[in-house]
Amino acid sequence: MTYNINKKGYYGEFGGAYIPEMLYPNVEELRQNYLKIMAEPSFKEEFDQLLKDYVGRPSPLYFAKRLSEKYKTKIYLKREDLNHTGAHKINNTIGQILVAQRLGKTRVIAETGAGQHGVATATVCALMGMECIVYMGKIDIARQAPNVARMKMLGAEVRPALSGSRTLKDATNEAIRDWINNPVDTHYIIGSVVGPHPYPDMVARFQAIVSQEIKWQLKEKEGTEKPDYVVACVGGGSNAAGAFYHYLDDTDVKLIAVEAAGKGIQSGKSAATSVLGKEGVIHGSKTLLMQSPDGQITEPYSISAGLDYPGVGPMHAHLYKTGRAQFISVTDDDAMTAGLELSQLEGIIPAIETSHSLAIFNDHNFKKDDVVVINLSGRGDKDLQNYIDYFKL
Repeated sequence: MTYNINKKGYYGEFGGAYIPEMLYPNVEELRQNYLKIMAEPSFKEEFDQLLKDYVGRPSPLYFAKRLSEKYKTKIYLKREDLNHTGAHKINNTIGQILVAQRLGKTRVIAETGAGQHGVATATVCALMGMECIVYMGKIDIARQAPNVARMKMLGAEVRPALSGSRTLKDATNEAIRDWINNPVDTHYIIGSVVGPHPYPDMVARFQAIVSQEIKWQLKEKEGTEKPDYVVACVGGGSNAAGAFYHYLDDTDVKLIAVEAAGKGIQSGKSAATSVLGKEGVIHGSKTLLMQSPDGQITEPYSISAGLDYPGVGPMHAHLYKTGRAQFISVTDDDAMTAGLELSQLEGIIPAIETSHSLAIFNDHNFKKDDVVVINLSGRGDKDLQNYIDYFKL
């Protein structure tokens, strides 16, 4: 069995392109060209050069000594928080802006929840001199103010989504509307492994640099390319897709995806899609999503703005359904406690999204010699106000 995408754009039964006819030309143009473009030597050279000199890759694989001592196992942190802009998102936006240029696009749109993808998109648009419009839910604009300021400083226009729950899902809807209205000159940079094919595959391929580096870094440190576990948080799931990518078909390596349980899985305030989700279509792909009995999308909730998406990417839906990855849900309280713990044990303040991954040690017993790699997907300065309010610092 393979856990990668097939020629038709499906991971098992999940994926595909369920799109309005008006979007078909845009998506089809991308589908026909993305692999060819990514295979061009000039593309590879430019992509690699920018990852090295602009993003600052490779990001370190850091042995967390004090955390390891506390939980009596070997914990390595893949330091995506050290990338330019402070998260893994930049890996994908660099790749997509280069694709957009080669397709002759002059205008870029994006959606963002936590603001990290918005910042990463605004960053590469500034770098390449392209017009940039970022759609963001009105609620997220309020709770992620530092990132909104960054986007504006980078020259992007931030447009509030005022419909629905005024969060990530609604920002995505607005971005899709814009794309339908501007099909010729506009490229839509989707920030996660969601959306119609080829987006989940394209984004996963750009993020695959994460697991590619883990392999040789771990070889240097432990004498093997294979950890026992790779752990990553999942909202839409791009940082997890990147961390899992080169291990998907290697079943010796256990994959753990960590979702946001919010106030508790059954509390009605949660984003634990694997537990609460049913098969359905959201934003152009068939996947697992949280919905009411009559098929209306239900509002997700998480203290972390990057995990409150009502679905998961089709790759993760497939990993869940086949049992290839173990899905764990972590509450707000456990995530916040784990974030504070990492700060005080290792001197690293993680994004609240990442803090969910760090919370698994409370109820998951690892062996002493297990090598556990956690993808530290983002840094926590964007979340300082949330930490301050929560802990009354």
